[in-house]
Amino acid sequence: MHLGFVVYGPLDDRSGGYRYDLELVRRFRDAGDEVTVMSLPERPYWARLGDNVTAARRLRALDVDVLLQDELCHPSLAGANAALDDETPVVSVVHHLNSRENFHPWRRRLRELVEARYLESVDAFVFNSESTKESVAALTETSPSVVAYPAGDRFSAFESPPTPEEIRARATEEPLRVVTVGNIEPRKNIDGLLRGLSRVRWNWELTVVGAAVDATYERGLQKLVRALGIDDRVRFTGRLSDADLAATLRESHVFVLPSHYEGFGIAALEAMGFGLPAIVSTAGGGSELVTHRHDGYLVDPSDPSEITDAIAPLCRNRDRLVDRSLAARERYLNHVSWEETARAVRAFVATVADGSGTGTTGASGTTDTTRHVG
Repeated sequence: MHLGFVVYGPLDDRSGGYRYDLELVRRFRDAGDEVTVMSLPERPYWARLGDNVTAARRLRALDVDVLLQDELCHPSLAGANAALDDETPVVSVVHHLNSRENFHPWRRRLRELVEARYLESVDAFVFNSESTKESVAALTETSPSVVAYPAGDRFSAFESPPTPEEIRARATEEPLRVVTVGNIEPRKNIDGLLRGLSRVRWNWELTVVGAAVDATYERGLQKLVRALGIDDRVRFTGRLSDADLAATLRESHVFVLPSHYEGFGIAALEAMGFGLPAIVSTAGGGSELVTHRHDGYLVDPSDPSEITDAIAPLCRNRDRLVDRSLAARERYLNHVSWEETARAVRAFVATVADGSGTGTTGASGTTDTTRHVG
């Protein structure tokens, strides 16, 4: 197959969504497909609406069997897709809806209208979770589609999961080392994490890993840390190399990602690979990865006290920490690899390209590529 893949800016691993796209492209090419990546300009949201005319001209110039588009490009494509002929099927790769982010109601509604117009212009969907599929189904018809969960095995080439013995030994160490990984922006709710941790009376420290993509929000976090009196317990590292991130995860005890919305949460799965119980948000696909009070905790992102209630018992009861850590490791080991995820997506895209069918299986009309822990 010859595929086109539309993204904003360079195709790299700056976020979980970009990593998903990057892993698909790599493995499509490994399977013998030709992939042409089309990069759209990264600009403020409303400025991107003006790029539809240019995007339409560039889309028409692509001679491909099927066109994949990262859904986050929707403001630049909401009108552009109409310029395509009916012979080029369009598949939208949806990580999460932009309109689900924490905007003022009127702004959220306007973005929802733009997003809905884009979603109606495509022929098929690749979803990273059932939750993401449900959020899109609220705006438009979602069939044909495939649900292909992200993987978390990017460190497997140079790191093995810690052994149960290593996890037990690590659990005895003080203080409780908490880590969060992700771009520093309001959606990630790091302020809620700081407020929740500030109420934990036991000894802990937090490492915040990620690029400050919102400088105003990052400055606000620095002020909040000082106001809460926890500046001696919180460290901001910026973005780390894969090797340094792996080392940070290996020495940590607990991972937290209390986002206001998260389509899935690749960073949480990667952390579980190091035996870290994952405390994730109830808003989005977290419940498809984490089993509450087994391999992690599900928390309401609007209530920092739920973070407090999850962390405090792990500080004082290290046997409980060990149980959660071993369960997290097992959950990771039973999850799909990127190879399996890409294989499922490629098989689905092939059916869309040749028009032979929807490529969907199962009662829900999706292909579920996750192996669940028995």
